[in-house]
Amino acid sequence: MKKSMDHTQLLVLTLLAAEEMYGYQIITELEKRSDHTFAMKEGTLYPVLHGLWKDGAVECYEKEAPTGRMRKYYRLTRKGREKLKEETARWRSYSHGVEAVLSSVPALG
Repeated sequence: MKKSMDHTQLLVLTLLAAEEMYGYQIITELEKRSDHTFAMKEGTLYPVLHGLWKDGAVECYEKEAPTGRMRKYYRLTRKGREKLKEETARWRSYSHGVEAVLSSVPALG
């Protein structure tokens, strides 16, 4: 069986499937969309983005922000979309299995 993707990679790819984003935007959107369950730090995000870039799942470009600073934006590649689709299916299967075990114990229900 192929090694499954780290959940942080899955979350980042999911956000980038909706729109191109810069680093801090990814952090704030993840926290907002997860109802503050995930509070990713820059020290966690940037190695994830670098790994996804190195793997060909994302590409990046620089664009000037309204403040005049340059921002690095990230977007999914075709390979990234394929990877996201595969890993989403794996995650759903995994979470379904965990839920099945949890719901089999009446005291936990």
